[in-house]
Amino acid sequence: MFSRLYERLMSDDYGKVLAVLLLIAFVIIFAGIGLRSPWPADEPRFAEVAREMVTSGNWFFPIRGGELYPDKPPVFMWAIALFYWLTGNMKVAFLLPNALASLLTLVCVYDIAAKLWNVRTARVAGLLLLLVPQFTLQAKTAQIDAMVACWITVAMYGLIRHFYVKSDLRWLCMSGFFMGVGIITKGVGFLPILFFIPVYSQQAWQNRRGSWRMLGEPLLTLGFMLLAVLCWLVPMLYLADSSGNPDFIAYRDNIMFKQTGERYANAWHHILPWWYYLVEAIPSLWFPLSFMLLSRSFWRFLVRHRIALVLFAWVALVVFFFSWSPGKRGVYILPAVPMLALLMAPWLAQQSPERWLQRVIKALLWLVPVLLFVASGMLLAGKKSLVEHLDGVVSPLTVALFFAGSGVAWLVILLWQRRAPALQVFGAVMAATWLLFSTWGYVVMEPVRAGAQKIMADTAERISPEAELGLVKFKEQFLLFSPIPLTHFSYLAPQAEQYRNAWLWMQEQPNRYLFVPKEEPTPCFDISGGELMGIGHGGEWLLLDRADMLAECAPPKALKRYQMPFSKDRVL
Repeated sequence: MFSRLYERLMSDDYGKVLAVLLLIAFVIIFAGIGLRSPWPADEPRFAEVAREMVTSGNWFFPIRGGELYPDKPPVFMWAIALFYWLTGNMKVAFLLPNALASLLTLVCVYDIAAKLWNVRTARVAGLLLLLVPQFTLQAKTAQIDAMVACWITVAMYGLIRHFYVKSDLRWLCMSGFFMGVGIITKGVGFLPILFFIPVYSQQAWQNRRGSWRMLGEPLLTLGFMLLAVLCWLVPMLYLADSSGNPDFIAYRDNIMFKQTGERYANAWHHILPWWYYLVEAIPSLWFPLSFMLLSRSFWRFLVRHRIALVLFAWVALVVFFFSWSPGKRGVYILPAVPMLALLMAPWLAQQSPERWLQRVIKALLWLVPVLLFVASGMLLAGKKSLVEHLDGVVSPLTVALFFAGSGVAWLVILLWQRRAPALQVFGAVMAATWLLFSTWGYVVMEPVRAGAQKIMADTAERISPEAELGLVKFKEQFLLFSPIPLTHFSYLAPQAEQYRNAWLWMQEQPNRYLFVPKEEPTPCFDISGGELMGIGHGGEWLLLDRADMLAECAPPKALKRYQMPFSKDRVL
């Protein structure tokens, strides 16, 4: 069976090669779906928003715990909500959108490579994309970036077809529309418009285009981009303005201004130096493609290959764009990965990297099992820096066995493939790693990464069925795992305001409890008598009752109180 698949993969038949690539991608990316819950930091938030869409029937405005969620447009949450509505199971639904989006990304890269060059180059492009750890990791998670990277890749596909395969304005229209879809998924969906800069620069150098086309083409693309954005923006503005609800007005202002221009130009978190992507993120997240940049033969290929050079310029512009903002996360540069794989494919289809570079890559791969065995030994020895992250819910022995087993798998594959090319070796060990992590690893880490499940179950059991539970300064996973209805006092409000509103709420009726993090200071409450319900999300969580309320509490500036949409028949 494997020999037949290999023969199909190495053939020159477009359909056969694509089918095997999709099979490989499907096995790796879809492995483990249904075995784990949404894990922090972002997954529980998007999963809970999606579930509340289905439970409440309010699909247009994202809500979290009954309160509007203003940080992201709704497209990604719509996708999760759709699969949750279809399957009724969030463990399956929350990972499906990115998994399917990543398959579409792979198809776009493969198809455009085949059209630009040939099936052999397309095969290399697809395999290179699957090699990049960041691409596969995001395909297997429920962060928003894999989906926006998909829409950006579709838009780039249209631009490349128009400029380098066959001029057709319909591809520009499609490209612009998917840029707009990317914008209402996450604001950076417009990045393909930067492709016009290197394309027109190259054409101006070659005197190939008139100035009227250099103006008309981007305007047409921008027009269709705006059309896609307006499909969401116009009804959002109408509903917000006509609601008369200050929460909807705040949502409108936040999503249009604070989460776009202000977030980019004046970021308030993830502040990192300008060289972060070049020095830290790219070398590791884009390995081994990042190491290919050390090859002299690659640069010789690049300067004489006009399509690859233009693609490389776009990748550089994307990295520059994100480097300019003070707020940086490694995942932001994911949209550049498909085009990086595409531009390197014709080079690697013709020749192998230099021998010294392959030796460096193999040497780095041999370090991985060493590190896994060291980590396993440190866990068995009770190293505090490692054991404390297990929150006492998983035995260090269990995790040590997983690390040791993974190390053995790496050693076996490295020995078996010791004479193979470096990229082939890396592909083999990474395929095994993803499969181990998606099965054994999910089972091992689920109690730690989904610790809120036991905490909320214990809390619900602790209070009477008639009691009500409120939350202050909570994590979204507590909403997601709660088996009972919840009240909170605005996730977006300052901490002191949340406690003041909670104090009023508890004073109104007996048999009300408050779930809070153990921290100081705590306005309006004395937490010294609070009951410890569990440890998770980097802290201890307490249950407070009326006895823990101070005699007096300053009134809140505004009354804020939200109830989480709840359904007893929901399935995580």
